[in-house]
Amino acid sequence: MPLVHIDLIAGRSEEQLRGMVKDVTAAIVKNTGAPAEHVHVVLNEMEKEHYAVGGVLKSDE
Repeated sequence: MPLVHIDLIAGRSEEQLRGMVKDVTAAIVKNTGAPAEHVHVVLNEMEKEHYAVGGVLKSDE
């Protein structure tokens, strides 16, 4: 059972997220041979106030 965790900043539409998990699932199936129904994708969305790069919150950019 492949399990994929994706962390990203919130703000994408449901359509964008749907497309992403479809494409990720297809890539896992293609490269591992696992059946699509066994591929699990977990999306962790963070607010800009909860993510920083180089000591600067993304909300401050």
